[in-house]
Amino acid sequence: MRHALIAAALALGLASCPALAGDPLAAPPLAQMLPAGRTMPAILARFAADTASVEHVYDVPWGTAQHNALAALYRSWQTRLAEIDPAGLELDDRIDHLLLTRELGRRLRELDFQAQRLAQAQPLLPKLDQLLTLLEARRLGQTQDGRTSADTLDAVTRALADNAKHPDTTPAVLLRATRILDSSREQLKAWFDYYADYDPEFTWWVRQPWQVLDAQLQASSKALRTQAGADDAETIIGDPIGRAALVQGLADEMIPYSPEELMQLAERELSWGEQELRKASAELGYPDWSKALEHVKTQHVAPGQQTALARELAHEAIAYLDQHQLLTVPELARVDWRMNMLTPQAQLQAPFFLGGEDVWVASPTAEMSQERKLMTLRGNNRYFSRAVVHHELIPGHHLQHFYAQRYNPERQLFQTPFWTEGWSLYWELRLWELGFARTPEDRIGMLFWRNHRAARILFSLGFHLGTITPQQAIDMLVERVGHERANAAAEVRRSFAGDYPPLYQAGYLLGGLQLLALQHEIVGGGMMSDRQFHDAILQGGPMPIEMVRARLRKHAPAVDFQPSWRFHAIDRSALPSY
Repeated sequence: MRHALIAAALALGLASCPALAGDPLAAPPLAQMLPAGRTMPAILARFAADTASVEHVYDVPWGTAQHNALAALYRSWQTRLAEIDPAGLELDDRIDHLLLTRELGRRLRELDFQAQRLAQAQPLLPKLDQLLTLLEARRLGQTQDGRTSADTLDAVTRALADNAKHPDTTPAVLLRATRILDSSREQLKAWFDYYADYDPEFTWWVRQPWQVLDAQLQASSKALRTQAGADDAETIIGDPIGRAALVQGLADEMIPYSPEELMQLAERELSWGEQELRKASAELGYPDWSKALEHVKTQHVAPGQQTALARELAHEAIAYLDQHQLLTVPELARVDWRMNMLTPQAQLQAPFFLGGEDVWVASPTAEMSQERKLMTLRGNNRYFSRAVVHHELIPGHHLQHFYAQRYNPERQLFQTPFWTEGWSLYWELRLWELGFARTPEDRIGMLFWRNHRAARILFSLGFHLGTITPQQAIDMLVERVGHERANAAAEVRRSFAGDYPPLYQAGYLLGGLQLLALQHEIVGGGMMSDRQFHDAILQGGPMPIEMVRARLRKHAPAVDFQPSWRFHAIDRSALPSY
């Protein structure tokens, strides 16, 4: 079916487009697919498979069985990996050996961190550990007695019912407890469904206690959410991790900067963007950049035409890449993406385009309020969308995904937003340098997103440091970037809802700046052409950007490697001391 769809698309005229002159269905040369005689890819693949097997069995979140099993697996792999002398490995294997060594350490620290977070919420979850142990017993193949199980469910129900108020608990911990309760409730239903009616005696004992506990878990979660002040689904609270965890996270990402240094960098980037925005606004005859931004926001397509705009912008970006020989876009990658529509509910957290293998389009729907319809149209105007489409498709995430499936797929273990989001953001920076923005409106559209990414560094790091609130983050996006307020709230909600790691939002611009600095060093230094540079990054697969640099410069990392690449100048005298 997929083959037929692509063939049909070509038959309808895509083959006549210069960008699609080759055969997208032609198999690549064998030399591109044959293994290079390396050691580490098989080890990485085995580790990923073993981890998936452990998680397949020990699948109860927050349970001690999962924690202990993963910790034992990681420590065992640390021992096995230590048997390999990295000095005897070639460059790519040396990099993989170092990255897996660091990844194992990071995962063990993350297990300990999550255990600490659970312990903080434990007073809100009396006897929940007994329930989790019961749920884990099924996965371990242990026979469960109906009456004993019913007694356990009853005890958990009573403990939760008697544990109503927690006046000294922070909203963040209250909400963390609700997530644990909600997860446990889902697991409990799966546990009961496994036995229900298949074991008549067990069912006779357990059905009623399960129903009562199910209702209590739901009620306790609702009560904690109310106490946290988060009854409304649009309320933003978040769960800050603190400075020590941020510093450790940056070390894991091989970013040799403090959070405060990165916020200084972001402030400098945002100030530069605001200055450039004033220049572009003046060209349009607006002394106030906010009025120029309002003009740009009115340049949106009619309802129902957003997908056509996205397709037009996608082809424009690909043609520009081809014209300037910036990177290799395989023929199949040009046609194997699809467009999907974001639901109105999804747009509460994602008011703009999203992407990956495909692109997800934000567009107003009939049931939206008039205000939301207009905000959606204005926030996805032609000039904002121009940068978003190439960020999500080609040369951005879609092309990234295409290469990642075909080159060094075992390096998916080392996924990092500094590489994944940094790559797509890098192209916004690089295309700006190349003059892809032809008009003042084009520049305003690109600057809007660049300023948005700088603000993300400021408010995401500031939030986890405890210096910026969600409301202050919304105000920053409205006042300094120019967001519609509802869209700004959706962006902040997305950042703090817990669906993304704490450093994820900072990874966009910081990763982009790392890659831009590397492009200036490698291509600017005459070591590679643009096409060679970009192809090498995509073919190398995900990893911290400092390791991308080591790989392209052919510098094997030392066994005791410590991140040291200062890709951006910082005035340390202006920083607080710790």
